[in-house]
Amino acid sequence: MAKRKSLLAKMYAAHQKTKEQRRRAEERARREYEVEARRFEAQVAKEAEQQRRAEERAAQAQLKQQQQAERARQQAAAQQEKERRAQAAAQLREQQRQQAEAKREQQRQAVEDRLLAVQRRLAEAEFRTEAVRAQITGLERLLQDRNRSLVASSRWAEDVFNTQGSEPFVAALQQALAMSIYPDNMQGSCAAMYRPEAGELLVEYELPRQSAVPIVAAYRYVRSKDFVQPEPRKEAEIKKLYEELIARVALRTLAEAFDIAPVTLVSGIVFNGYVSAKDRATGKPIRPLLISIHATRDAFAEILLDEPELDPVMCLRGYLNAVISPHPYDFEAVRPVIQFDLSKYKFVEEMDVVAGLDSRPDLLTLKPVEFEHLIRQLFEAIGMKSWVTQASRDEGVDGVAVNEDPIVGGLCVIQAKRYSKIVGLEAVHALAGVMNDKCAAKGVLVTTSWVGKASRDFAARNGRIEIIEGRHLKAMLLEHLGLDVLISLPKLPPGWEQSDVL
Repeated sequence: MAKRKSLLAKMYAAHQKTKEQRRRAEERARREYEVEARRFEAQVAKEAEQQRRAEERAAQAQLKQQQQAERARQQAAAQQEKERRAQAAAQLREQQRQQAEAKREQQRQAVEDRLLAVQRRLAEAEFRTEAVRAQITGLERLLQDRNRSLVASSRWAEDVFNTQGSEPFVAALQQALAMSIYPDNMQGSCAAMYRPEAGELLVEYELPRQSAVPIVAAYRYVRSKDFVQPEPRKEAEIKKLYEELIARVALRTLAEAFDIAPVTLVSGIVFNGYVSAKDRATGKPIRPLLISIHATRDAFAEILLDEPELDPVMCLRGYLNAVISPHPYDFEAVRPVIQFDLSKYKFVEEMDVVAGLDSRPDLLTLKPVEFEHLIRQLFEAIGMKSWVTQASRDEGVDGVAVNEDPIVGGLCVIQAKRYSKIVGLEAVHALAGVMNDKCAAKGVLVTTSWVGKASRDFAARNGRIEIIEGRHLKAMLLEHLGLDVLISLPKLPPGWEQSDVL
């Protein structure tokens, strides 16, 4: 029993031991597991901590990188902003420099412009002053600048008198005198008559007007006003210059008339100098006689016209005993020695034909007297003084005009032909005869129709006949009177168009 108990005990003890060992082993294993678990947990915690730290380091590194990138971006932006501001400042400085340079250039240009303007004004004042002085010099040199070539035509004028008579002779003298060249605004017309029984030539001359004498003595530049100011000439000097001017014109005309007039035909000249003006009291046109002279050839030959010291006024008054207006500038007239007589022409009362015409009148429907007055108005519009003669005593003259043009100056007779067919050569011949009879310097044939070649050739040979055909008349009426007319010719002349008459 005892052994069995001991065996059981042993077995139990062994079991207990084994159990204890197993418990211990389990306890050991548990402890090892716990240790291992704690180690593992510690390792996991360590690794987690390391991961966390690594993540924190990574986050910090990323944050640092971001911060660095932000700082770099901010630095780049700041640098860009700095560069932009520097560039803007540089641009502003350049703009300010350019503006300052432009302003300085403008100021320099303005100064140059002012200086240039002043120089131009000074030059203008000097130029205009020189022009006035040249004008005065031209007036003072009238005698020296006279036409000296007329002496060569004296023989021709004598031949005209011997072959054609006194009227063509006078016309030739008038034409020669009209060719004398004067300064601007001084060309004067002249009319002439010849008295063969006395050997005297009567010359009626249109003297220069007061405007021929410049009222300005000089020009000066006023810097404060930037203005070229005229310096007025003294009234006494103007009057003296005008008196000397008309005296020189009278002496020059006498000299040229004596040169062209043959010695065998003309021993003396009567000169009457008129001026066309307006009466300051009434405003009406006046034509006072300012100089009247009767000079013999012998006495005039003693005058040294080219002598600079010659006083023209004293020469006329003191030597030639001329009658000169005491106040020519004020139009104080004198009595003429001999004057022209136009009473041989019988004039009729003027008629305003243009005012009574329709918008497009037909010239061939006008009455003869209406047509003649229309031609008179045309000549007046051109610038001539004209009259219509009485039909019963016109002696082949329909109108008389005074032409003040220096080239064709003198008396002009007019024939007006309101024809629908060609004007024959006999009409042109008749006009030439009337011109000779009336001592006219010019003859004008005005017609609504046309003339032939023979008439034009005759007028060209005569040299003093002007022919105005219908189409030319139509154009002149439109130009000078603003009158658009019709000419209802039954057939058109050769070379004409419908527009020439319609």
